[in-house]
Amino acid sequence: MDFSATTFVRPEVLKAMLPYFSKDFGNPGSLHSKGLKAKNAMDSARQKVAGILGAKSEEIIFTGSGTESINLAIKGVARALKRQGKGNHIITSKIEHHAVLDSCKFLEKSEGFETTFLKVDGKGMISLKEIEESIRPETILISIMYANNEIGTIEPIKEIAKIAKRHNVLFHTDACQAGFELDVNVQDLGVDLMTLNGSKIYGPKGMGMLFVKKGTPIEPIIHGGGQERGLRSGTENVPGIVGFAKALEICQRQKKKEARRQERLRDYFIKGLKARIDGLILNGHQTKRLPNNVNVSIMGIEGEAILLRLNEFGIFASSGSACTSHSLDPSHVVLATGASFEQAHGSLRFSLGLTTTKKDVDFVLAKLPKIVKELRQLSPVEFRHSGN
Repeated sequence: MDFSATTFVRPEVLKAMLPYFSKDFGNPGSLHSKGLKAKNAMDSARQKVAGILGAKSEEIIFTGSGTESINLAIKGVARALKRQGKGNHIITSKIEHHAVLDSCKFLEKSEGFETTFLKVDGKGMISLKEIEESIRPETILISIMYANNEIGTIEPIKEIAKIAKRHNVLFHTDACQAGFELDVNVQDLGVDLMTLNGSKIYGPKGMGMLFVKKGTPIEPIIHGGGQERGLRSGTENVPGIVGFAKALEICQRQKKKEARRQERLRDYFIKGLKARIDGLILNGHQTKRLPNNVNVSIMGIEGEAILLRLNEFGIFASSGSACTSHSLDPSHVVLATGASFEQAHGSLRFSLGLTTTKKDVDFVLAKLPKIVKELRQLSPVEFRHSGN
């Protein structure tokens, strides 16, 4: 129940990767036949990814993670455009992944940039009107995630892209959570930069990608041997690149059928939770949400306490992003929707995956209400149902 944190590697993906760990282990930068074989595999993977995204091969930059890809997009573009005298203002939202938020804060603190962190409504939706009103003459970049990693809300990316284009501002989207179930064709979306990663699409961890539209000003943040068109130096992770391409190919081919299956299971799960647990609040948008996302707050109990009890029954969920799971702070995403501190602290994220079945959901529906009842009885504060 925690597939938004990471996914397993599909058997087909692992099979495609294996030869490049030991047998065909050459460096793609070498001129001998073993190196050329690795380079050919990497070039083929790049072409495959480009084809899926509706992009050109030279617009695909492989990185070591989604986080690195985001850092390259934001810092690389911001520095390049500031150097050209284009401006120093960035627009993003308060519910972004910390890779976006912290990159923007770093540029503010260290390099004289300004960032507008947009509010969202109670369902986590961005206001198109506020985006347009936030654009200034010195605005150079907008970065808004495609689908939120915690509450699952899907943002109006195509409409944001049109606003950015109308004002001659570059637009980046973090699509890490969208790569498995949503359309990632960059021509349809209208984006200038887009981030994906392998660990969310049943591919390898430590593997990310950045689409950079041809002609987009961008500077490297890692320097060295000049790999990846000079934008990401370092010997290429050939097994990871091959695995990423294979995973993306499979999930995009199966996305419609699997998304419908997960959506039915998600709605069944939400209905069951609401029927069995008082004081339960669904976080995120009711309908414009990822097919696999169920984020709820259970009032009167901290989410971490529930997670520990669930774990005893072999049920694995989370209280938010895995990247901040060791923090005791409440979810910044749930707080940004206007929720109370108590609601944010009581939030739980269940995320379905390829192997999740109705039997799994029924098992959680049988165990979770009992855990909630027990924990509320132990609480020194009496829980009173507020009607939410």
